[in-house]
Amino acid sequence: MSGSGPAPARVELGDGAWLDWWPEFLRGERPQLAELVGELPLRADTFSLFGRTVAVPRLVAWIGDPDCRYRYSGQTYGPTPWTPLLARLRAALAERIGLPWNAVLVNYYRDGRDSVGWHADDERELGPGPDDVAIASLSFGSARRFVMRHRATGERREWTLGDGSLLVMRGRTQRLWRHALPKTAAPVGPRLNLSFRVVGAKGEP
Repeated sequence: MSGSGPAPARVELGDGAWLDWWPEFLRGERPQLAELVGELPLRADTFSLFGRTVAVPRLVAWIGDPDCRYRYSGQTYGPTPWTPLLARLRAALAERIGLPWNAVLVNYYRDGRDSVGWHADDERELGPGPDDVAIASLSFGSARRFVMRHRATGERREWTLGDGSLLVMRGRTQRLWRHALPKTAAPVGPRLNLSFRVVGAKGEP
C-alpha cells in the first residue's frame, strides 16, 4: 500500500505557512473504515471546562512509538503501540512525504454531532522544528467540512475532507491559523481522521 496519483496541490497561506492537499491520496487497495476501527483502541474521553467535566464529542486514541507521550486538552497521553494497518499507513506517508512520523492522534466522528472546535496543534513537543510543525490529516469514511481561520485577520479557508484524502499542514500554519471540524445537521455517516505527527523528546513532561 502506498500513496499514489498526482503530486499534491500546494496551497500558500503566507508568512511561511502552507498546505499540501491530495483529494485522493490513497487509491486502489487500501484499508476500509470498518477494518481500521476494528483494530483501534478507541475510547470516550473528557476534559475540564470552567470546573465542569465535559465529554469530548468524538472517540479518540493516541498511537505511537514508546517515547511519544503527548499533552493534549490538559491531559498527558502515553502511546498505544502501532496497529498493523496504522503501521502500513505510516510507511506510505513517510515514503511520499519524507518525514519520520512517530505518532498519530485518532479521532472517530460517529455522526454529524461529533466535532472538534477551534484549535491549533502548536504544542511544544511537535516538530520537526519550531517553524515547521507538520500535521498530516488522513481521512476515511464520510466527507466532512474542515475550516481554517487566520488568528490575526480572521480570513477563512475551507476544504471537504473525503475518503482517502490527505491534507498536510506545514511551516508556520499552526502558529498563524486555527482549524476546526464543525458539527452538521445534515445526515452523515462515521468518519475516521488519522492525524500523523512528529513528536520530539523536548515534549517529555
